[in-house]
Amino acid sequence: MATTTSRAGLHWLWLSALVIALDQWSKLIALGALRQYERVPVIDGFWDWTLTYNEGVAFSLFNDGPAWTRYGLSAFAVIVACVFSVWLARLPRGERVQGAALALIIGGALGNVIDRLRLGHVVDFVLWYWREWHWPAFNVADSAITVGAVLLVVSGVFAAKPAAAPGAR
Repeated sequence: MATTTSRAGLHWLWLSALVIALDQWSKLIALGALRQYERVPVIDGFWDWTLTYNEGVAFSLFNDGPAWTRYGLSAFAVIVACVFSVWLARLPRGERVQGAALALIIGGALGNVIDRLRLGHVVDFVLWYWREWHWPAFNVADSAITVGAVLLVVSGVFAAKPAAAPGAR
């Protein structure tokens, strides 16, 4: 009788749900507290709250695209979330870093999809800058996607290598 590895990666979806909830809650606060392009300093010279709308993807790529872009980008994000959910479902129980990474990306992608479908754009409100250099405005969902992607790369780079077969060089 062969033993099978317990696969329980879907329990990480609680993290996806938390990301979606925090993302939508923070965007509601930003929409109620800020006027578009108004800058409210948090750490002078480094970090401001500022309300902007992004109709594209990261770094405003495709921001001036055709009207269907909103649905195309939403469909792509849903497909990515579905593929990553399948990957998550197949993860062995001990894969904590990959599980957290995939859950963060799923939650972030779906958080931004909610905005695109509900509002026609993504709400961004965090602006980091140094002197004249500005990072594009972002939100909680974008942060979750970025952290998840970094964790996924790190987990791949530091993954255990399979042992060499006896006699192999």
